[in-house]
Amino acid sequence: MTLPTLRVGVEVGGTFTDLVAIDDGAIRISKVPSTPARPDEGALAAIDAAALPIDAIGDLAHGSTVALNAVLERKGAPIAFLVTKGFRDILLLQRHNRGQIYDLFYAKPEPVVGRADTFEIAERIDANGAIVDALDINELSESLNSALGSGQYKGVAICLLNGYANPVHEQALADWIRTRHPTLSVTCSSDVTREFREFERATTATVAAYIQPVTDAYVSRFSDALAARGFAGRFSIMQSNGGRMPAAALARNAISSLFSGPAAGVIGAVRQAGLSGYKNLITLDMGGTSTDVCVVTDGKPDLTTETEVDGLPIRSPAIDIATVGAGGGSIIWVDDGGMLRAGPQSAGAEPGPACYARGGIAPTVTDAHVIRGSIRPESFLSGAMPLTPDAAAQVFTPLAEQFDLSLEDIADSAVKLADANIMQAIQLVSTERGRDPRDYVLVPFGGAGPLHAARVAEALGIGCVVVPPNAGVLSAFGLLAADFAHHDTLTRKITVDDSAPNVVRATFAEMETHARQAFDEFGLDAAPRFTHALDMRYAGQAFEVTARFEADEFPTLNAAMLTDRFANAHIQMFGFGGPDYGAAEIVSFRLGALAPPDITPALTDEGGKDDAATTAQPTGATRIFDNGVWRDAALATRSSIRRDKGVNGPALVEDGSSTAYIPPGWRGIIDDHDNLVMEAPNDGS
Repeated sequence: MTLPTLRVGVEVGGTFTDLVAIDDGAIRISKVPSTPARPDEGALAAIDAAALPIDAIGDLAHGSTVALNAVLERKGAPIAFLVTKGFRDILLLQRHNRGQIYDLFYAKPEPVVGRADTFEIAERIDANGAIVDALDINELSESLNSALGSGQYKGVAICLLNGYANPVHEQALADWIRTRHPTLSVTCSSDVTREFREFERATTATVAAYIQPVTDAYVSRFSDALAARGFAGRFSIMQSNGGRMPAAALARNAISSLFSGPAAGVIGAVRQAGLSGYKNLITLDMGGTSTDVCVVTDGKPDLTTETEVDGLPIRSPAIDIATVGAGGGSIIWVDDGGMLRAGPQSAGAEPGPACYARGGIAPTVTDAHVIRGSIRPESFLSGAMPLTPDAAAQVFTPLAEQFDLSLEDIADSAVKLADANIMQAIQLVSTERGRDPRDYVLVPFGGAGPLHAARVAEALGIGCVVVPPNAGVLSAFGLLAADFAHHDTLTRKITVDDSAPNVVRATFAEMETHARQAFDEFGLDAAPRFTHALDMRYAGQAFEVTARFEADEFPTLNAAMLTDRFANAHIQMFGFGGPDYGAAEIVSFRLGALAPPDITPALTDEGGKDDAATTAQPTGATRIFDNGVWRDAALATRSSIRRDKGVNGPALVEDGSSTAYIPPGWRGIIDDHDNLVMEAPNDGS
C-alpha cells in the first residue's frame, strides 16, 4: 500500500509541544503549550493547530518524555523482581561509589522496586553460559505464583545471574509467567541488555519493566485517538539512540525511548547542518525546561553505552547528551550563601514564566530576556502568544533590590548564569572527552538556543554558529529525518590474538542476522546498513573504551588492527596507551542496524530563498541590554536577509519559532540551505 506523502513529526517537550509537517517540500509548523498530565492531548493539539487532516498523514513520528517522567516522578507501574537465589539485595547494595563524596547525608539512589517485591529463584548459570543448577519450573514456589496473581503488580522484571550469557532460564520463567498471568507485562534482562555487570543489568531491567506498562498505555491511547480521527499511516517512536522504531515495537523495549526528545534534536541538527557541509558540530538544544548539548564528529553523534536517570544506571545505547537545568523556564534564585543561581528548577509549562501571565510567580530566564529586550513580547511565537513585560519586571524587582542592581542588570546577570551553565555542559562532552570545542561549529536550536549561542561560542573560542531554519521546532524535524534503528550489544570476552579476528567476524555475523530478524518483525522492508564497535580494555582494567570499525575493514581485519584501534581510542580518552600497557581484550560487541525513512525530508525557510541582489534591509530597529549596556540593534526576520548581503551585529533575527542574537562584531548570512551562519569577528590572531 502506498502511503500519503504528508510526513509529520510531533515532539512533546517539558514546556512546548512542537510539530513539523512536510509534504512535497511544503513546510508547516506549530508550537503549543505542553499538557504534562496528558502529553498525548498536547500532541493532538499541535496537529489541530497546524490544521492538518489526520487521514492524509502517511508517516507520523513521535517523541515524548513519558518514559523519562515516569522514572523521575516515580509514577511507573508496580512490579515484581525475580533474581537468582542469593542476589535479593543486588538493587540495594549497588556500587561502593558515592555520587556526592562530601555530603554527610548522602543516600544511594532509590531503586524502582523494593526488597519486599523481590523474589529469589533457585538456579545458576556460570559466566560462560553453562548451566550449573538447572531451573525446575515445577518447583517454583506457590507463594510466588500467589503474589503474581494478587493483582498488586502490573509487570515483572527478570534478571538472573549471567542471563546475558545464556538466557534459557530467563525465557523459561517468562513463559511460565505469561501462561499463568497473561495480564502481566514481562521484561527479561536478556531482551533489554545482553551485557555483564549484574547491578547495571538489574537496574536496567527493573526500570524497563517499571515504565513498560506506562508507555504501553500511552502509545495505545495516542494510537486509538489517531485512529478515531482517521489516521491509517505509519506511527513510529523516537529512541534514545537517535533512530526510530514502529510504535508496536516499543512493547518489547520501552527503555529505548527514555531520551527520545533530545536525541531527535541532535539528528535534526546533523541532517540540516550537514547540508551546508558542517560535519563537526556541538549541538545546543535550549528549550523551556533544560538545555541538552552533544558533540558530533564527522557527522556522527557519539553513542554512550550507559546513562543515568535519577541516579540509576541504564545500560542502553543512547546519544551522548549532557543536560543542565538552563532552559527558558529555569528559575532564578538565591542560594544559602547569597549567590544568584539559574535552575535547575523550572517553571515548566504550568504555570510557566511570569511573563506568560498564567500564574507564574518566580523569575525565569525567559522573563530576563523580556526585560533586557532580547525577546520582544509582541513577536513571541509570531505574535500568537503575546508576553506581559510588567509581570516579568515584577518578579525580578525583589532580586534587583536585594543585590542593589538595576532591573536590566539583574536580568543580564541571570542570562549570563544560564550561559555559564551551558558552557559547563559543553565542556563535559568536549574537553573532558578529549575534544577541543574550537574544532567544531555550534548549532543551536530550541526556542532559546539561538539567543544564547553566540555568547557561549565566544567564551569557548568557537568562531562559527549555524542556526537552522525553524530552529525552535528542529527536534520535531529530527523525528522525520531519523533512520529506523535497532541496536544490539553482546558481552563475549576474548583476548586479542591471532584467532580474535575470526571470532569478531563470526560474532558480528550472528548479531547482523538477529538484527535482520528484528527488522522483519518490525515490518520494515529496507535492508539495514550496519555499524560495528567493540568495547575493549587492557587486561586487568575494570572498565572499557569503545573502538569503532567500518564494515569494509572486516575482510582484512587482523590482531594488529584491533590493538591499534583500541590504543588510539584509549589515548584519546585517557592520554596514554600502547603495547607497553599489556594485552588487550574484547569485552562486548556493539552493532547498530540502520535503515533510512522512505522519504528523507528537507528543512527549509521559504523566505530565505530570494536570491535577488538587493541590499539587505532589516525590518526595523530595537534596543537590547547586553553586557551591562543598552545597545541599538538591527531587527530582522530571516526572510528579510538577502543571501548576497547579511546582517551585522548587534541584531535580533526572528523566525517565528525562535530568535537569534548576533552580538556586536559578529555577522550573519543566510546560506544556500537556509541556515543562518553567524561568524565571530576576525581578531587577526
